[in-house]
Amino acid sequence: KRLQYQTYDVTNLLSDGENKIEIGAGHGWFASRIGTPKTVTGIYGTYPAVIAVLKTEYTDGSDETICTDDTWKAARSEVLVSQIYDGETVDARIIPQFSENARIFNADRSILIPDEGEDIIETERIAPRSIIHTPAGETVIDFGQNLTGCLEFNVTGKAGHTVYVGHAEILDKNGNFYTENYRSAKALITYTLKEGSQTYKARYTFYGFRYVRLTDWPEEVKPENFTAIVIHSDMKRTGWFKCGNGKVNRLFENVIWGQRGNFLDVPTDCPQRDERLGWTGDAQIFSAAACYHMETPEFFRKYLKDMAFEQKEKGGAVPYVVPDVLTLARQMNGEPEFHLEEDLWGEAGASVWGDAATIIPWNLYEFYGNPALLKEQYQNMKQWTDFIIHMDETFCQGKRLWTCGFHFGDWLSLDAEGEDNREGGTDKHLVASVYYMNSARLTAKAAEILGKEEERQYYQQIAGEVREAVRSQFMAEDGSLKVNTQTAYVLGIHFQVFNPDEMEQAARRLSELLEKNQDHLLTGFVGTGYLCQTLSQAGLTKKAYTLLLNEDYPGWLYEVNLGATTIWERWNSLLPDGTISSTGMNSLNHYAYGAVAEWMYQDMCGMKRQEEGPGFKRMIFAPKSDERLAFAEGQYDSVSGLWKAGWKREEGKVIYTLEVPFDCSAGFEPEGSGRRFRVNGKETSEREVREMVFSAGSYVIEAEETASEEGEGR
Repeated sequence: KRLQYQTYDVTNLLSDGENKIEIGAGHGWFASRIGTPKTVTGIYGTYPAVIAVLKTEYTDGSDETICTDDTWKAARSEVLVSQIYDGETVDARIIPQFSENARIFNADRSILIPDEGEDIIETERIAPRSIIHTPAGETVIDFGQNLTGCLEFNVTGKAGHTVYVGHAEILDKNGNFYTENYRSAKALITYTLKEGSQTYKARYTFYGFRYVRLTDWPEEVKPENFTAIVIHSDMKRTGWFKCGNGKVNRLFENVIWGQRGNFLDVPTDCPQRDERLGWTGDAQIFSAAACYHMETPEFFRKYLKDMAFEQKEKGGAVPYVVPDVLTLARQMNGEPEFHLEEDLWGEAGASVWGDAATIIPWNLYEFYGNPALLKEQYQNMKQWTDFIIHMDETFCQGKRLWTCGFHFGDWLSLDAEGEDNREGGTDKHLVASVYYMNSARLTAKAAEILGKEEERQYYQQIAGEVREAVRSQFMAEDGSLKVNTQTAYVLGIHFQVFNPDEMEQAARRLSELLEKNQDHLLTGFVGTGYLCQTLSQAGLTKKAYTLLLNEDYPGWLYEVNLGATTIWERWNSLLPDGTISSTGMNSLNHYAYGAVAEWMYQDMCGMKRQEEGPGFKRMIFAPKSDERLAFAEGQYDSVSGLWKAGWKREEGKVIYTLEVPFDCSAGFEPEGSGRRFRVNGKETSEREVREMVFSAGSYVIEAEETASEEGEGR
């Protein structure tokens, strides 16, 4: 549907005399083996091709244009094979002999568009932490960080000698190189040396790795000859966080590394195994945290445009992955078309994953405040919501519930019966119906901002009808949910399925469910993203901190204690003794559970975005402290300016700090009640501080307790 081209200023590459252009073409997504669970080679085409124009302006005012045509010469490259999953095979002895005329490929040029995404760049170079000689007798280099990118190495040897370099995320419990979780992805460099000293790094592929294994290395292995190069989309860093707990700080860095590892032109689920696809559910769940961390509007804008094209082909349904290689792989395998109304694994139309079409655009609007972006992405929102309404009215008896088709449910939660029930223990039709309601709401809000009053009324009415249907179907007479899981109550509270007078009871039941599990989570992809936020929303911040600070399984710091440097796909990707828990679906760089960082910015530090002041023009400063941490502080470099917010505890006081950028403002939402306040040294009543509007400037707000704080989590 569209193919991006890049433009480069090559002036500085020109020299006096003869100049030569050489272009290398790799397989990439276009022709590599790709897809899941079945991979297919050449999903968009078989042979890579090149189209190029060189435009030259001379000092005498004349100009010249050189285009690719049949006068160009082609040659076999020293890169013999380059595949996304399997790596590169290189014969450095080959010197390209440009003797054969290029073959002309008549492609459709109407699909060419200027590059809309961010550039892919090298962002960091990492030296080895150590060289390991494993019990299996192998030589392994540890870079100390699970990352996405490639290895650069220098090697000296005899022409014709071949070395093999493998990649892995982890060593097994015995300390040996482990790649079974890569499934069929070889992730291997096969390099045949030319004579003497030489340098290699990948040209057309990337790897997810922390460790590399050297086989048949021809000389002494020296750390200075190896560098790990980190690559990802060029997104400005905008968010920072620090607190009084070193393990939480490491967790935060793991979340950042998860984004760096998976935001590589497409928001991939993981960068290492035979997948690396643009899974919509992961992108949706993490999108708000992503916007705090980095400047993402162009990155997501490109992804959402791709999504909109896919939706048009599927009646508004959003594919599980964008670009939608699953459909193409099925067609190439000669498999029959799946039916959206059947509860069978397909390739599009699942709740939560498909809701990326409404949630990501809305998050972009709240973070960046650009109605033009929302206008452009309104087609995604409308197509998706209309698709759900169609499914409801065509296959679900028009009950304003989404009770048909395939849904992932609370994917990989821990509360399901059965050894590997990945869809979780929460009724997936409850999950689907709540997200149906939310997408209708967000589409109505977007319609209002864009001045589409008739559509606003329509989608708002749909959202109201779905809410009433959810309450009727899933709520008992006593106001409790018939689905008694942590995730069910998280959704009910966060998405306001409960009425205001029912919230206290709902919060109590959520608290009881946590206590029943010794204050540990059981949530999966759906519940985890909103869990800590919802606890703070329900006045249970203390429990949110407990979940964050739990160091045993399951929990975020359990991963940190086992040496994680990125976020895992499963809560038990590793067992306490270092055993890898499973191989079929076990990525150690899967960013979705890193959505907890949104709570760290928003509730720990208090930088709460406001719908009424998008782009962080206005913010609510709503910090929530905890005696188990000495301090927490965050920064967010918004499109409106740099916000700084945080708190520290000392001598029986909580001291809050806030910096408001120029032409912005913030309200203050104190935690607890019955306190005395001093704002920049001036004594202030609780009522006055709640009514204050903090304009541009720096503020120190001291809070002293005068009575016991209210609520379990205040």
